[in-house]
Amino acid sequence: MMTGRPTTYATHGMVSTPHYLASQVGLRVLQEGGNAVDAAIAANATLNVVLPQQCHIGGDLFALVWDPSDGSLEGLNASGPAPAGASVEQIRALGHSAIPERGALAVTVPGTVGGWAALNERYGSRGLDELLAPASGYARDGFPISAQLARAIDVLGPLLDQFENASNVFRAHGVPATADILKQPALADTFDRVRSEGRAGFYEGPVAADIARTLQAGGSAMTEDDLSGFEPEWVKPLSTTYRGVELVEFPPNTQGPMALLLANIAEGWPVTEMGHTTPAGVHAYSEAVRRALVERNAYIADPRVSDVPLEKFLDRDVAAAHRDAVDQRRPAGLKTEPEPGDTIYLCVVDGNGLAVSLIQSLYMGFGSGVLAPESGVLLQNRGFSFSMDPDHPNAIAGGKRPRHTLIPGMLLRDGKPWTVFGCMGGDAQAHIHMQLLLGLVDFGLTPQEAIETPRWIAAADPQGEPLLVMESRFGQATIDTLYDVGHQIEVGPEWDSRAGHSQLIQIDRARGVLAGGADPRGDGAAVGW
Repeated sequence: MMTGRPTTYATHGMVSTPHYLASQVGLRVLQEGGNAVDAAIAANATLNVVLPQQCHIGGDLFALVWDPSDGSLEGLNASGPAPAGASVEQIRALGHSAIPERGALAVTVPGTVGGWAALNERYGSRGLDELLAPASGYARDGFPISAQLARAIDVLGPLLDQFENASNVFRAHGVPATADILKQPALADTFDRVRSEGRAGFYEGPVAADIARTLQAGGSAMTEDDLSGFEPEWVKPLSTTYRGVELVEFPPNTQGPMALLLANIAEGWPVTEMGHTTPAGVHAYSEAVRRALVERNAYIADPRVSDVPLEKFLDRDVAAAHRDAVDQRRPAGLKTEPEPGDTIYLCVVDGNGLAVSLIQSLYMGFGSGVLAPESGVLLQNRGFSFSMDPDHPNAIAGGKRPRHTLIPGMLLRDGKPWTVFGCMGGDAQAHIHMQLLLGLVDFGLTPQEAIETPRWIAAADPQGEPLLVMESRFGQATIDTLYDVGHQIEVGPEWDSRAGHSQLIQIDRARGVLAGGADPRGDGAAVGW
């Protein structure tokens, strides 16, 4: 299969991120003797500067880390909770029947810096002072804006213009052109504070005060105590087997269980006969996604507060019931209210076999839109994921983490990492994990082939009706056939950013070779040495 880019091969280490500058930063860390966790932190911090529409230091982070020294696979949940004073009643008292999509009320405690510190403490071989230096440099000295960032600033201009501080940073001179230089000096100062003081430089002192003050001016209950009290959590990943391969996903409060349910459903189908991008395949897989979304929306929440019935996602009898319920002739018309999202995913594997699958996000493009002016911190709107139904497992409450779309993934063979993978895309992440899984396992595609395969997304139209978004590369005949059986279809560009920016590294243990892929839907690169 011809692809737009070659699969990248190397033997000493590999980094794949959605921006070439970040990939180069991560590779340089590896070449200078750092390990995969060091490279992941440095690359992620750089992405916070060069992809501010998708991630920022005011967002959340999740990571899976495989440690070859003891064969352990750990998950780090660095997602922040709602402020202690947040509640359904508090939001209603401010005159809202629903949590606002943007603004201060949608902001939860940022977990990213706490995540970097926790990863660095457990696995790092270099200090944060060294690892955050490239990000600080790009923030202070500036970097050339990519076409995607310029387009995001243009399209989301009305949002940014509602928030003066954000507009002053990203639209200071109107809509930027590709290759214009963007500088973020206040953000550089914050990076330097974290470099010298560690996590306390963010969660305490002037940065925390600036964040709390800015949010309180917008009605948020966020306090400096909410920030200083944040601690990430080390968790055990969840997994299932798919045709002899172990699929590892993140536990709740993420939608990782949904990806496992989809794998269990698909394993009972003759996937190679149905096809990967055929009308029959797209119909069946997208219908499975809609059924899994219903389960996710009903049950996934913060397990520290709510009892999440994992059997609904892991039990193979439940998967079989979903599979049998899919009508292979026509769509069921299930309404699932999918959530959009802007995110970054990166992966790193070093020469010793340490492997990192890391995902970080502001949630939607430019997050809440709220930027703390003195610290330059752009804040996420992850609180919009909460429910306002007090009886729902995902109801907003003080100290509670919202349901998350973010899911880093891995595939294991014989108990060891074979493929480290993930993507951005809000709800679409679970859909894309499924599509990558089928491509890699059932159809034997290379990393770049799997990434470049045309993608579909089970979305919804403005009225909430089911909508299938398909890249135009599926071809008109396939699109027409799906339309004829009852799917409402929106045909997207050949390379549709809504279909996610995937990164992938595969480990060939027999030959000692790493194979990396990067998504042409983004600005990324898979680089190795």
